[in-house]
Amino acid sequence: MKRFSLLLFTIVALGHSATQAQQTQKKLKDIIVNHFFLCTLDKMLDTISTTYQIRIVYDKNQLEGMDVVEHFFEEPLKNIIKQVCEEHDLKYWIESTGTIYILKNTDDLARLKKLNQLSLQAANAKIKRKKTDDDDPDIAPKIAPKHFMFSINGRVIDQLTGESLPSASVKIRNSDLTAMSNSDGYFTFLRVPSDTCVVEVSYSGYQTDYFRLSSDKINNTLICGLYASLNTLNEVNITGKKSGVMNTDSRQVGVLQLSPANLDKLPTMGDKDILRAFQLMPGVSGTNESSSGAYVRGGTPDQNLVLLDGFTVYQVDHLYGFFSAFNASAVKDVQLYKGGFTSKYGGRLSSVTEINGKEGNKNETNMGVDLSLLSASGFLETPLSKNETLLLSIRRSYQGPFYNKIFNQFNQTTTFQGGGGGGFGGRGGGGFANQVTPASYFYDANAKYTYTISDKDKLSVSYYSGTDKTDNSRTLGLPPGLSGSGSGIGITDYTKYGNLGSSVKWFRQWGKKLYSNNYITYSSYFNNRERASSGGSLLDSNGIAHTFSNSTVETNHLKDVGYKSEWEWQAGETYKLLFGGFVNYKKIDYEYTQNDTGKLINQHNNAMLEGVYAELSIDPNNNFHIQPGLRASYYGPTGKPYFEPRLSASYNLNEHFTVKGATGQFYQFENQVIRQDILAGDRNFWVLSNGDNIPVGMARHYIGGLSYENDEFLISVESYYKTLTGLTQYTVKQTQTGGGGFRMAAPQTQTVTEDFYTGTGRDAGVELLIQKKLGNYTGWVSYTLAKAQNKFAAFGDYYYDANQDVRHEFKSINMYHYNRFNFAATFLFSTGRPYTAPLSTYTIQTADGNSKTYLNISDKNGERLPAYHRLDMSVSYDLLKIDGHKVGSIGLSFFNVYNHTNTWYKEYQVQNNQVITTNVNYLGFTPNLTLSLRWK
Repeated sequence: MKRFSLLLFTIVALGHSATQAQQTQKKLKDIIVNHFFLCTLDKMLDTISTTYQIRIVYDKNQLEGMDVVEHFFEEPLKNIIKQVCEEHDLKYWIESTGTIYILKNTDDLARLKKLNQLSLQAANAKIKRKKTDDDDPDIAPKIAPKHFMFSINGRVIDQLTGESLPSASVKIRNSDLTAMSNSDGYFTFLRVPSDTCVVEVSYSGYQTDYFRLSSDKINNTLICGLYASLNTLNEVNITGKKSGVMNTDSRQVGVLQLSPANLDKLPTMGDKDILRAFQLMPGVSGTNESSSGAYVRGGTPDQNLVLLDGFTVYQVDHLYGFFSAFNASAVKDVQLYKGGFTSKYGGRLSSVTEINGKEGNKNETNMGVDLSLLSASGFLETPLSKNETLLLSIRRSYQGPFYNKIFNQFNQTTTFQGGGGGGFGGRGGGGFANQVTPASYFYDANAKYTYTISDKDKLSVSYYSGTDKTDNSRTLGLPPGLSGSGSGIGITDYTKYGNLGSSVKWFRQWGKKLYSNNYITYSSYFNNRERASSGGSLLDSNGIAHTFSNSTVETNHLKDVGYKSEWEWQAGETYKLLFGGFVNYKKIDYEYTQNDTGKLINQHNNAMLEGVYAELSIDPNNNFHIQPGLRASYYGPTGKPYFEPRLSASYNLNEHFTVKGATGQFYQFENQVIRQDILAGDRNFWVLSNGDNIPVGMARHYIGGLSYENDEFLISVESYYKTLTGLTQYTVKQTQTGGGGFRMAAPQTQTVTEDFYTGTGRDAGVELLIQKKLGNYTGWVSYTLAKAQNKFAAFGDYYYDANQDVRHEFKSINMYHYNRFNFAATFLFSTGRPYTAPLSTYTIQTADGNSKTYLNISDKNGERLPAYHRLDMSVSYDLLKIDGHKVGSIGLSFFNVYNHTNTWYKEYQVQNNQVITTNVNYLGFTPNLTLSLRWK
């Protein structure tokens, strides 16, 4: 009872409507002061507070010794507050209640709020002043209610920018009615008790606010404008969605929510990275420096559906994976569904990442830049008219001295690893090795135009383009005896890849209960690689030097054009119906050409995919949530329908414990298969399922979990088991004809035989998360025990460890906030990934007098790389305006602090029956400096 009374009083004291903050802002601008002050600062503030009926809260001890001797003549009150704060190194902050806080340090806000609460409590104990519905949502309004048991709809927005806020927590005070705003910020309530109820709204990074209903508001959309919280980590509202860097949804299974605004609290290699942040959570592998793609619960990145404003993004990383493809300055909200996702999403076997782009500031122009030693980015958001907004962002990496120093650090040594002939044997075998790291740059751009047609209609056009160019060319040295002049092999390895996507979205509010989103989408992906090798002094069997050259060009192009319609109907008080339909046309081309003449591989495929989905979101009470659904698709190349039942549920055992589970069936019609190349490294490319040698992939998910959560901690355990069928592996068998190795006079020719293999898979794991959510020190530790295995008849009748298998993974994320400083340290450890290695070579003399050289290789993924581990650290300093709003930050990060050598992959070359092994490594110790600035 005491806890309830304290909570009730807190809301009574602080729970004013949003109009209070607006009125205070207006007062600060409109009130003109003509006064001479000769006093201490605290007395000046008391005078202003009493004269103009504005509540000002400060710490008297902090203001001791601060004097004001100033004659203000016809000066707006806002300028006076700003001036005295600047002169005394103070800041002020206006709460949504209209209260002004005078701060020495931003961390003082939480303490001053408590002081304000105690002050109000004492004042109310002595003076029972008359309260009205305008200043207290708990006090009964003066006007009797006129309407009962009606429906309302509303929209949650940022009060200053007009940007919609998805996944905001909304509830009707003193009732069991709760809701979550959808991706466009809208919510609906049925059977609201009366037109004098209070709507309470909370959202990550914003001040919780209260909105009193009235008879003239219930027939129109209720606009709930929220004000941003002060930029301090201990300024956290417990109600609804948490305000940490990474949050979980207690009512959904395996859902992670990310706030891009908080990403600068984490160590990063380059920019703030929305996809790499997910890799710090359990169930998402965090040791893939070479990919920002999500390896989720044993799945591969191509099994993760990535949506940006409705269209699919096929290439999700830049610069070997050190950067994700998405500029955080253009992103509003991100959610990752780790498995068991709803019937709204399809076409992938593992997970879904949904990204909502910013719409742009509706009220004023806002721009900013982010600079680091590796990249630069900038953005602009501005209103074009009363109903139009525009957002632009662009980013590019650059290759300067710092970049070269990083990527040359492992190029200093060359190691000879063994003998020739057939004597190469696994890890202890032979070859001639060196270590290289490639060079690259990338750029990307985002644009979004939004036009508000009416109160019920909105049109937006979104555009994204990103491109990477990678040059992995190098000279491969040869041991003495293989060349006449000591020169090596020149290897040209050039890759260009990227993604282009766009969508046109029409949002429509058909009534208080019905909403729709209709999309026209386009996405294209390209990946072009040119690889060549040449030399000028290789010796034949007679000791005569010969030149040689060999080149291949590999191209993979994908186009995806579609239309989809998504509907949301609040059909009843306790259930909501989500339904829709979609149609897609896909076209994929893959060509593999040797020596500019012969196309060894020439694939051109297209497909139509269409379908419908429906699901019910049922909340019988505040403790129980169940969501059954069904997705049905028809795939042209196979001429078959595919049905995907889904089910998820959660139950609150009490206020702290929640048990939840999910299951479902999922199909995938396009796959990124691996062209295995033991010598030159594996290559991935997209193919369409055809029902023959490339089957439609299918997975079944079984997920269960239990979580405990209080105000300060979250402890969660989730387990999963997945079965997969229709997995596709692609193998190119390459043989070279000629003399033994390179000791020959006759030219070499290469024969390519391509085969598609199909198989099954199974993934299982247990994830543990312990998270501290509040206080100056926050963070989490997680441990994942997992197994990912595949079985292909071509490799034997047994399950082997998949390429992405990581048996043990431990992560520790630590963040400490002090005033305007943010410190962070993350430590990651995982067991090494499996790989297949050449064990030996042998040559067979053919009947025509030529010879063929073959490789003996290990069991499928029979070898493992060494264990991976690294420590990253960072410190950042927030740049704040006098009114407490953040306008930028300066950050210093340290990647791989103790300079541990982690192996990316191994590459091999065969020369004269000797295997030359190249270890390509991830980055060692790498510092980086970042600067973020914002202007309005």
